[in-house]
Amino acid sequence: MFAPLNGLIFIAEKINDVVEKETSDEGTVKERLMALQLRFELDEIDEEEYDREEDNLLKKLERIRSDKQNS
Repeated sequence: MFAPLNGLIFIAEKINDVVEKETSDEGTVKERLMALQLRFELDEIDEEEYDREEDNLLKKLERIRSDKQNS
């Protein structure tokens, strides 16, 4: 009877795990920075979008490093 609910909880936990890894892994953020640079160089995005996304990624990287130092 609770199988569907347990399945949804399991899926939600897995999604949460992936999101946490994406937002707390320094390597992942660095890969995203490199991909962003490539998109900019290939003229897939303009300078304004590049600057905005780069700023967000650099803030994430700074937060990850700060969290590691405080742990």
